This record gives sequence, C-alpha cells and structure tokens, in this order.
Amino acid sequence: MMFQRMSGLAAIAAGLTYIIGFWVYFSILGPAQYGSPALPASDHVSFLVSNQALMTLWNQIIYVLNAVLMVLIVVGLHRRLTASGAIAQTASAFGLIWAGLILATGMLENIAIGQVVRLAEVDMDSAVALWRSTTVVSAGLGGGNEITGGMWIFVLSLAGFQTRAIPLPVNVLGFVVGGAGIISTIPALSGATMVFGLGFIVWFVVTGVALIVLKSPEQADPV
Repeated sequence: MMFQRMSGLAAIAAGLTYIIGFWVYFSILGPAQYGSPALPASDHVSFLVSNQALMTLWNQIIYVLNAVLMVLIVVGLHRRLTASGAIAQTASAFGLIWAGLILATGMLENIAIGQVVRLAEVDMDSAVALWRSTTVVSAGLGGGNEITGGMWIFVLSLAGFQTRAIPLPVNVLGFVVGGAGIISTIPALSGATMVFGLGFIVWFVVTGVALIVLKSPEQADPV
C-alpha cells in the first residue's frame, strides 16, 4: 500500500512537471519563437546563450525529473494491474521504454546546450549545426514523437478496463489521451500532440488521486 501511494504522489508530481513545461513554453519560449523555422537558427542559438540556466533547469524538470517519476508510476500501476497478465506486462514495457527515452532526451538536451553555448563563443556556424542536429535527434527520441507514451497509456487503460482495478472514467480518459498520442505520429494529425500533452496533465492527477485513495489489491501490492 505504501508503494502505491508513493506512485500516486509521483503521478501528481509528473502532472506538475507538465504544467511547468507548458508554462515556460507559452510564457517564454513561445513569445521568443524559440525553435520556429521562421527565424534563423543563429537566433535560436543566441537565445540559448542568453538563457542557458533557464533551459537547463527546464530540461531537468520536464525530462529528467519526469523520467524518474515515470518509473515509479509504471511500477506502481503494474503492481495494481498484474491480474490482467500479459496486457499489464505489455503496458509496463512501453512505460519503461518511454521513461528511458524521456531521460535520454533530457540528458542529450542538457549536454548539447553546454556545447552549443561554448561553440557560439568561437564558431557560430558550428554552434548552429550542432543545435540543428540536436533538435532533430531530441525530437525523434521524445520531444516530438508520442507513439511510445500513447501506447503505454492506451494499453494500460485496456488492462484497467479488464481488471476494474482503476476507475472507469480514468480508463476512458486514458483511451482518449493514448489515442491522441498514437495518431499524432500521422503528419496530418500532428496537432493531436497538444491534446496528448494537456490531457496527460489531467490523467496524471486523477490517476495519482486514485492510487492514493483506492485500496490496493493484495495480489498487486502486498506491501
């Protein structure tokens, strides 16, 4: 029971990392058009130079911290849903893979920021090239591809629906959010990424509350 509650708190904290991420994006990065192809890449490098501490902290929260919390959430939910057998195992596999991709993205971004800033002092062209390549790699790992996270929450919701170990409204929300993540990989439907991100905030919070409040099945969480 103790670990289930810990997982619940981790889920709520994960929702907060998303809120912080969106707040920084819409209040700072958006107005500066950071990452926009409409601006020269050198402008984005200059933004990194001026905001190195902010960007590093942002990456630590939305990627590194979130990945650590994700591991706790995945394990906690797996223990609750073991009655569904292979479905829960499949969901947990996707969840841990996603946590690894998120962690790798954060580590890549923070190392790259330091390198880009140092290069910008002596060779702006090389700094721009590094920034461009890092942007593509990080987007492929976890910054712009939601298939892994979408599969995790979708299959997880299927296990929850089968076992009834998670409230039905949470499972329904999981199907919607997971489905949005999956279809966001289709170029014409890439806008579903925003539904996935915003919907995940709600899902993290309600799932966290459920894990804290609900009794844990003995076979799932004997602690």
